[in-house]
Amino acid sequence: MFHEKTLAAVVPAYNEEKLLHRVVETMPEMVDHIVVVNDKSTDGTAQEALRLGKSDPRVVLLNHDQNQGVGGAIATGYKWARDHAVDMAVVMAGDGQMDPSDLPALCRPVALEGVDYSKGNRLVYEEAYKLMPKVRFFGNAVLSFLTKIASGYWHVADSQTGYTVISLKALKAIDWDKMYKRYGQPNDILVRLNVEEMRVRDVPVRPVYNIGEKSGFKPRQVLWPISRLLIMMFFWRLWKKYVIRDSHPLFLFILLGFALFGLAFVFFLRLVYLWLSHGTMPEITLIIFLFTITLGMQSFLFGIWMDMNRNQELR
Repeated sequence: MFHEKTLAAVVPAYNEEKLLHRVVETMPEMVDHIVVVNDKSTDGTAQEALRLGKSDPRVVLLNHDQNQGVGGAIATGYKWARDHAVDMAVVMAGDGQMDPSDLPALCRPVALEGVDYSKGNRLVYEEAYKLMPKVRFFGNAVLSFLTKIASGYWHVADSQTGYTVISLKALKAIDWDKMYKRYGQPNDILVRLNVEEMRVRDVPVRPVYNIGEKSGFKPRQVLWPISRLLIMMFFWRLWKKYVIRDSHPLFLFILLGFALFGLAFVFFLRLVYLWLSHGTMPEITLIIFLFTITLGMQSFLFGIWMDMNRNQELR
């Protein structure tokens, strides 16, 4: 327990036979349950979890019949924690990339300060850019910025970190069957938490790499799918939060901004066509293009500004 709060560690594991023992054996005593979710591994992950459970009664093994991805494994662990009324749940990856010494700092905001979701931030750690692979650091920076816009949590960064602690209140509020199952899970959950008006806070943590883990992160295969997810979730959040649950003009400003961007793009194509075919750009077309893109940018930014103010209390 941590300050009279029960704590479950959700360990998503796919082919982590060699590293799982490190995660379990270094798990702090404050953790009451170690929920290992075997995501249909093809190695001896399940057998290793059972072996570890013989010496550590905190270990609970959950097996997937089909591979669901890291997000699906986390959702399964979260549902177990929710159904067993555990006060807090932390995600500890099966590859040992979460430093157990950071756990108390992550738990403190949730246990003592009324925060619903605390997440690790590796980017603020001293010389993080040297410890993290350069491709990951760059990709993380891009996705973090897009996640700020999509989620409304402008005060958080390092959106791709999986080292998080969630409260029982938040566990009950989210429909985990609808959460994105794979690498976009950390981004998806932030959007859903915002719709439910949950408080989120960043906590500095140490980046851990090169301990034998095998990363499935491939920028070309991950950046675009997650970016597309964030665009969809952005509009879903605005509709759900500012139209369905509460009427707010910022939705109209942002919608108008995108409509004007589309109109400006049409005039831009017109200008390019006239330039290539006639070697000229009509003044009126150029003026309309500049007017629509400027007004669109102002409308969009004004809507974003109102969204930022609306979410100030969710820190």
